Amino acid sequence: MFSSPTAATRPDAALLALRPLINAEATDAAGTVGHFLHATLRPVLKLQNDLLLAVVADFVLDHHITLRPTDQHHQLSELLGRNTKLRYTVVGLITGAFTADEYAFYRLHRPEVNRRLLEMVLRRVLDQAAAVAEVASEL
Repeated sequence: MFSSPTAATRPDAALLALRPLINAEATDAAGTVGHFLHATLRPVLKLQNDLLLAVVADFVLDHHITLRPTDQHHQLSELLGRNTKLRYTVVGLITGAFTADEYAFYRLHRPEVNRRLLEMVLRRVLDQAAAVAEVASEL
């Protein structure tokens, strides 16, 4: 039977050491989704940024989408909003970098964390739409 990851089976210290430091004032109390957003999601998204852009660019290529400079934001918003496979891939890319405790918190608050995670990913991808288009053209 499957069990949740534990400190004995997850390299939590190594995962935390990989994350970049982000200066942010977390006004939310510890144990809330807002605190989790600042303490975990933002650093993991920053760590996984290049891979995230490559995954989105790969989906652009797989779906034979030509990112037009005048319509990149709309095209990427549609892709991230409607493509369930891409959404699950992105969630897996991010949650795979969680520690055992973070994953336990994620499981308890999955719908809200996923909603916020996907909003943050969309903003990040749209802010770097030119980079996604460039990576897609290189692949």
